[in-house]
Amino acid sequence: MKRICLSVTGMLLLFFHGFSQTTTPASDEYKSTSLKLEDVNIVSGYYSQTGNHSPVTGGIGTQQLTDLSNTITLKLVNWDFNNRKHSYELELGIDHHTAASSAYVSKTGASRKGGTRIYPSYTYKVENEEKRTSIGIGASYSHEYTYQSYGANIQFTKKSKSNNTEFDAKANVFLDRVRMVEPSEIRPVPVIITSASSRNSKSATPLTPRNTFDASLSLSQVVSQRMQVALLADGVVQQGYLGLPFYRVYFQDHSVHIENLPNSRFKLPLGVRLNYFIGDKLIIRSYYRYYTDNWGVTSHTASLETPFKITPFVSISPFYRYYIQTAANFFGAYATHTAADKYYSSDYDYSAFTSNYAGVNLRIAPPKGVFGLKNISVLELRYGHYKQTTGLLANNISLNLTIK
Repeated sequence: MKRICLSVTGMLLLFFHGFSQTTTPASDEYKSTSLKLEDVNIVSGYYSQTGNHSPVTGGIGTQQLTDLSNTITLKLVNWDFNNRKHSYELELGIDHHTAASSAYVSKTGASRKGGTRIYPSYTYKVENEEKRTSIGIGASYSHEYTYQSYGANIQFTKKSKSNNTEFDAKANVFLDRVRMVEPSEIRPVPVIITSASSRNSKSATPLTPRNTFDASLSLSQVVSQRMQVALLADGVVQQGYLGLPFYRVYFQDHSVHIENLPNSRFKLPLGVRLNYFIGDKLIIRSYYRYYTDNWGVTSHTASLETPFKITPFVSISPFYRYYIQTAANFFGAYATHTAADKYYSSDYDYSAFTSNYAGVNLRIAPPKGVFGLKNISVLELRYGHYKQTTGLLANNISLNLTIK
């Protein structure tokens, strides 16, 4: 898998290098009505985690998991005769993950130990510089072994006359289907059918719907030459089957059941972001978010990132994030639920915990291109270490290339 990713990345670099050489750069005064490639972003990441509270085995057992992700984003632009900028963004992501706990969906250990997720998306946006507005629409799709999702969104942006204030609004809808792959010991007994009837049967593992609707608003303000502030608000409504059919829950009598969650959920995150420029070399980026939902979860997130310019073209950014949350009303550890409970889950994502996430980001953007390659304008390398009070530990590293 790694060799394939490196080979694909290499071919893409050669392709876009050649593409850019045949494109005549437009001057600042002339805005081409012809479609041109503005930039390409290639992101590759590796994530690994360990822990001992797998929901597949009822809140006990290994959480060992690895994920290799690759995303490529192409942005093309042109201007119409009314001097409006049109942007077309195409993205393709492919993740491949392996999870030790997935082998225990079946007691025989014969289940899939990994999977691949493919998620393309498309966004179209029109920007009117004279009116200082932009509007966009988008569509997305995601598919893996037990899950598929169709998404659509619309977004609107308005800037003030001075460009010091910006208002953004975005609405999303995701229509998902969950494949009902249950633990092997509690799956329904399969119906025996004749070969003649099977030819006319379209029976398969059933799909259960899960729909998500969310709206987000943000208001950004340049307070002074050194300070910027943004206020953020989201509202999320989910309906349908919100659990996973292969997550076990063991009751006090040691009987095994499938996770059972409410069929609706409302989430309300509220946040504020503040950036402060200290001289020409140091920026302080701070963020706070308050979250609550109708499942009983309340959380607080605080993060700080401090980009520092080592040279005009190289910067390093240490970052830290602290998170704390309360447990959902229906969460219970292994063998603590009883038959009197209407809803139940032993997924530690719904437990009370605190977490710490720290790392560093390195950004290189020389005027003559990264490693002397003119078309590679930016290289970013990011590493982070995550620790949760439940015992979950994770590390991730990502590489981002921007090609002009």
